[in-house]
Amino acid sequence: MEKPRQVVRKFLARPQHEGVGAVVRRSIGRFELRYFDPFLVLDEFSGELSIRSFSEWASLACPIPVQLTDCLSEFRAVSAPAGFPDHPHRGFETVTYMLEGAVTHEDFEGHRGTIKAGDVQWMTAGRGIVHSEMPAGPGTSRGLQLWVNLSSANKMVEPGYQEIQSKDIACTTADGVTVRVIAGHAMGARSPVRTRTPTMYLDFTVRPRAAARQPVPASWNAFAYVLEGEGVFGSERCAPAGAHHLLLLGPGDGVEVWNKSDGRPLRFLLIAGVPIGEPVAQLGPFVMNTEEEIDMTVDDFERYANGFEKARHWKSQAMVALGVE
Repeated sequence: MEKPRQVVRKFLARPQHEGVGAVVRRSIGRFELRYFDPFLVLDEFSGELSIRSFSEWASLACPIPVQLTDCLSEFRAVSAPAGFPDHPHRGFETVTYMLEGAVTHEDFEGHRGTIKAGDVQWMTAGRGIVHSEMPAGPGTSRGLQLWVNLSSANKMVEPGYQEIQSKDIACTTADGVTVRVIAGHAMGARSPVRTRTPTMYLDFTVRPRAAARQPVPASWNAFAYVLEGEGVFGSERCAPAGAHHLLLLGPGDGVEVWNKSDGRPLRFLLIAGVPIGEPVAQLGPFVMNTEEEIDMTVDDFERYANGFEKARHWKSQAMVALGVE
């Protein structure tokens, strides 16, 4: 590593109450940082929704499907029986990393599964998917969701999933540093996840008085997000950053991080990706390159066409169980 990256901007992702009792810490996709190519959204979710029933929540949320999913994209603190009922996506990938609890997902292709604490789901929405994400049981679901943009060449690919259980995530420890490799490679460990937009997603835990060093390709955009403890990023002279801080990293070929605490581990995410360098047009869960393509996507969704055909007669089991028409 010849040129460690320095912190160029720092944000505290403050908790915000959205909709009916939901709480989210959004660091990318907010007004100060709408887009950090190729990343559209980073949410840390934790807490519970205090509502009496899904029907009450739905009636208070939004009146039509596209508006409803705009609201859903803001809700990142979930507990049964609430959650994220049937909603569409097009043009990007979502990465859900569970820290606590469990979420059951199902889609109009017949795919169904549950991701638990430590598991990862890497979903390619591509040309179109309609799915639901609902808590698998009582209690709080806590984790992170990252939205990764797709290039124009990949926006209309067939949708798909990659699901990695916690026990199968590549993990290694050396010199007081442990890393879980969600995507990319680090410290000799490599993830099996295939990314259409080249992406690095690493979960580091650094013991007190230890330091982590990780190469990052010089042409990629990179950021860190602190989950627990405090860390010094970029230069030992910098002030430490605590939990819920997003750190945008400047030019360089790697990252250096120190845990100068005497007793508390530091846990942070290091995420990097190849910038796409294309225009971005977004309407809630639809991300394309032009406003004309967004108009076409809304039309496709409303007409059940060009990737949304199966949505016409599909309803998730969660919706059926809740008695929602």
